[in-house]
Amino acid sequence: MKSLIVGAGRLGTQIAQVLAAAQNDVTLVDHDEDRIAELEGRLAVRLAAGDACEPAFLEHTGALTTDLLIAATGNDEDNLVISLLAKRRFDVPRVAARVNDAENTWLFDHRWGVDVPVPAATPLISLIEEATGATDTVALLRLSKAGVNVIETAITTRSRAAGRALAEIVLPAGTVIATVIRDGQPTVPTPEVRLLPGDELLLVSHTATEQEIHAAFQ
Repeated sequence: MKSLIVGAGRLGTQIAQVLAAAQNDVTLVDHDEDRIAELEGRLAVRLAAGDACEPAFLEHTGALTTDLLIAATGNDEDNLVISLLAKRRFDVPRVAARVNDAENTWLFDHRWGVDVPVPAATPLISLIEEATGATDTVALLRLSKAGVNVIETAITTRSRAAGRALAEIVLPAGTVIATVIRDGQPTVPTPEVRLLPGDELLLVSHTATEQEIHAAFQ
């Protein structure tokens, strides 16, 4: 599946990492050139800086052949314009858009090209926050087309994986680490990365359960 994600904030970068780990073709774009430069070499996706409200830029980033577009900026007006362009001009089959202000939810429907409105407290983010404060491992979502589950686990001072390098962790079969989130920033999960309390990991697996992921890290 070819995915185009607009908005390289926390939500956009996490989704990009998860989709890339599931062997999707992912492009992440943002209007902030400094933000894109900051992410260079840290994400296994294509990056581009520009205004996604401009049709020419969307076309340049592959909108004509995109299967899924996610408008994940922090501005509802931008997300609506991007969604409308994606659906009406580029005929993107699946368009999801982040709703930052709940009062604007009524706008995020097919009239603006939105197939899936995503509240600011999207399940991906809210479950990660809940996991940090209440539990250490939780299944976030299932990517049905790819046939994989996305599971998040949080490292605490009590986790047996704390202080260990990723190369030392034995993962269940068919499981890969998509990203390690440290201080709110995604990092490339190289074997040398040593886990610290406060780290959050997103894992993609064809077969592993929450219990198996918990056993590997906690």
